[in-house]
Amino acid sequence: MTRVAAVDCGTNSIRLLIADIDPSTGELTELDRRMTIVRLGQGVDRTGRLAPEALERTFAACREYAQIMKTHGVERIRFVATSASRDAENRDDFVNGVVGILGVEPEVISGDQEAGFSFNGATKELPGHEERLVVDIGGGSTEFVIGHGQVEAARSVDIGCVRLTERHVRQDPPSPDEIAAIRADIEAALDLAEETVPIREASTLVGLAGSVTTVAGIALGLDAYDSEAIHHSRISRDQVAGITRRLLASTHDERAAIPVMHPGRVDVIAAGALVLLAIMERAGVEEVVVSEHDILDGIALSLV
Repeated sequence: MTRVAAVDCGTNSIRLLIADIDPSTGELTELDRRMTIVRLGQGVDRTGRLAPEALERTFAACREYAQIMKTHGVERIRFVATSASRDAENRDDFVNGVVGILGVEPEVISGDQEAGFSFNGATKELPGHEERLVVDIGGGSTEFVIGHGQVEAARSVDIGCVRLTERHVRQDPPSPDEIAAIRADIEAALDLAEETVPIREASTLVGLAGSVTTVAGIALGLDAYDSEAIHHSRISRDQVAGITRRLLASTHDERAAIPVMHPGRVDVIAAGALVLLAIMERAGVEEVVVSEHDILDGIALSLV
């Protein structure tokens, strides 16, 4: 067994997975999985730069993760950075800070690479080999990848819950015009995605990341976030539509009072839910299979 650490640093959160992996079978045994909201992408869509306070929040999380890795005796580390650090002019500040703390350079991967990791992590445990569309709704971008046991086509587009919220939302709850502007961005991005990925051809939709898992937790009526209950749950399009309407009509305090809501998602969850709903409508699917296993698992598996 090889003990590995995978770090996924996105626009809204930074996440860690420590696991033992059998190199001969690819079997993954999870030892620690955690997430910290750092909002690295704060203001990037507007300024093109990573904000100093966002960098410091991210570095603080890295220092915490470094201690956890040391405690577990990790042998190999892979740190992957996604949308926000692809877009930022001052990404060298981010890279140098991470190297100083963890001793590894973050890989600022392409959207296609990100999609591949997500697909491998999300589908490894699913039975059967039907055509699956995996969607990873992040803070700055959403990855679409379709495959029949392996990746056949992938595309990353710049719609994410943080980016859309910062770009369009000024009122709480958002106004009808603001919602329409978000929806227009989503539909335009779906048009782009469909140039590469045949979204309507998949028989199964698999949804990843915090917006999807939060919507699932609400649909399941959980009293607290429960990853085991959420993992591989099936949420209908009607449920997603109802929850999206509720979130778009709710105030900050009303969203914050939802039991499964992470404080770092309160301001951006409505846009994330709207992305999920629009994808389900475009794909013509009646349900989404929710996976807690995602890009982190794909990154970890790549280390062996």
